[in-house]
Amino acid sequence: MTRAVPRQSKVKSLSDAIAANIADGDSVSLEGFTHLIPFAASHEIIRQQRKNLTLIRMTPDIIYDQMIGTGCASKLIFSWGGNPGVGSLHRFRDAVENAWPHQLELEEHSHAAMASGYDAGAAGLPFAVLRGYQGNDLVGTHSNIKFINCPFSGESLAAIPAIRPEVTVIHAQRGDKFGNVLIEGIIGVQKQAALAANRVVVTVEEIVDDLKASSNSCILPSWVINAIVEVPGGAKPSYAFGYYPRDNEFYKSWDSIARDRSHFLEWVQDNVLSAPAKNVDVA
Repeated sequence: MTRAVPRQSKVKSLSDAIAANIADGDSVSLEGFTHLIPFAASHEIIRQQRKNLTLIRMTPDIIYDQMIGTGCASKLIFSWGGNPGVGSLHRFRDAVENAWPHQLELEEHSHAAMASGYDAGAAGLPFAVLRGYQGNDLVGTHSNIKFINCPFSGESLAAIPAIRPEVTVIHAQRGDKFGNVLIEGIIGVQKQAALAANRVVVTVEEIVDDLKASSNSCILPSWVINAIVEVPGGAKPSYAFGYYPRDNEFYKSWDSIARDRSHFLEWVQDNVLSAPAKNVDVA
């Protein structure tokens, strides 16, 4: 007779979840579109001084400005990058223009290509095919944009490698202790990024017994997740639909914080390195 294997809790502390799943040199995707951006997890990566990471994100905003400025990244795979509604990412620019804190390799794509790449990675396919890049200036800037002919119509189509992060980190509203996760509101590519990855860490506003998922909610099943961490406010200064609003003033203030290297390093010391990990203790 086959015995049922009891389900195991996947609840971890934030420090343990990052330490166990992210190593120097990994390719790491931290996704979330306008809300549910996993800032608390990114700060723990900075505190643990992870280096030589390939950071992947469709819209690297200030979460990656912070990680680039603290020396976590050696390469960035991305589409649009900037401080939404404000302007440039100054730590990103400093790395590209002045190699500070060190040189940053870039692989830039369109939004459509990034989304298609995640889809291919989630489906276990080797590459993504899309209409696009015809006459685009990104063609030739790196080796990961190629063209193929459709075997049925002969149409020329663009192709990029599937995006398969070694680790994906996301934030969500609720999860249970086994690692089933509910995402509500605007959904970007979190689901695809999680399914495409070898390992997945999820921070949530609450760990609950019942997800109370409404119809057509996005649910990631426990078998996808390696660690789940309860981190109330873990997406701030972005917002979490149903929990708290976006901190627009912080996004505005980031422009002056990040412009100057010394000011940036002081902010990191006071608000990241000297700050305790934002998570509920695990018994």
